[in-house]
Amino acid sequence: MMIEINRVCVIGAGQMGTGIAQACATAGFAVRLNDREEKRIETAFANIDRSLAKLVSKGKLGETAGSDARKRIVPAHSFADLAECDLVIEAATENEATKREIFSALCPSLRPEALVATNTSSISITRLAAATDRPERFIDVHFMNPVPVMQLVELIRGIATGEETYEAARTFVAKLGKTSTMSEDFPAFIVNRILLPMINEAVYTLYEGVGSVESIDNAMKLGANHPMGPLELADFIGLDTCLSIMQVLHEGLADSKYRPCPLLVKYVEAGWLGRKASRGFYDYRGGMPIPTR
Repeated sequence: MMIEINRVCVIGAGQMGTGIAQACATAGFAVRLNDREEKRIETAFANIDRSLAKLVSKGKLGETAGSDARKRIVPAHSFADLAECDLVIEAATENEATKREIFSALCPSLRPEALVATNTSSISITRLAAATDRPERFIDVHFMNPVPVMQLVELIRGIATGEETYEAARTFVAKLGKTSTMSEDFPAFIVNRILLPMINEAVYTLYEGVGSVESIDNAMKLGANHPMGPLELADFIGLDTCLSIMQVLHEGLADSKYRPCPLLVKYVEAGWLGRKASRGFYDYRGGMPIPTR
C-alpha cells in the first residue's frame, strides 16, 4: 500500500538540504530540518528567509504563501524528532561512509512504513539501501541545484526498491511542481554521468595550458550557448563534490577517461572548494569574481 506523504524531514542543512526544505514547504508539506550542527540550521533558516523574500519581491510567490511556507519549516534537533515523518530525505555531504552512518542511526527512530530517500548525486543506491532496515522503501530523490529553481529530479531505484516506493516518490515530485526522470543505478546516474566529465575535461584544458579560466568559460558560454561556463559551474557545485563524483565514476566504471584531473585534486587539497569557500577557480572575496589562474 502506497504511503501518503504529508510530513517530510530533510537531514543536512547545507545548500542542497536548505533548498529541498524550502521547495517542500512552498509546495505545502510540513518540513523538519535536521543537522548535527545547530549553527548550520540557523544559517539555513536565514537563507530560506532571504530566498522566500526574494521570490515575493519578484512576484513569483505571494506574500501570504511565502509566510506560510516559512512557518511550515521547523528544526529537528535529533533523529527522535523524526518519528512522525512520512519521508526522510538525506542531503548530507557526498561521502558514502557518512551517509551509511546516518541511515544506520536514523532508521530505529522511524515508523516502519516511513520512506527513506537520499539526495546522492553519484553513489550506489543499492549499497546505501543496505545500510537501512528497509531497502524496499529506499530510493534516490536527486534534486538539481539550486533546488527552488531547477525543474528536474532524478529518481533512482536500488535493486530492492519496491514499486510502491517509486510511485510514491514520483507523486511527491509532481506535487513539488517538478518533473522526474528515472535512471538506473549506475555511477553518477544520468545528469552527472554527462556533466561532470565535461567539467573535468575543462579542468584538464586549464591544467594543460590550453586556455585560462576566463577563456574556457567564455568559450563554452558563447561558443556552446551554455548559461554558465564549466569552471564557474564547478565552483557553484563545489569542487569537493565534483571530485567525489569523478572518483565514483573512475572507481565504479574502471575507465581511465574518468580520472579526476590532478589540478582539481590540488584545489580541493588547498580548501579552494568554490563559492562556499570564497575561492575556487574564481576568487569571490571581493566585489567581482576574479579568475585564480
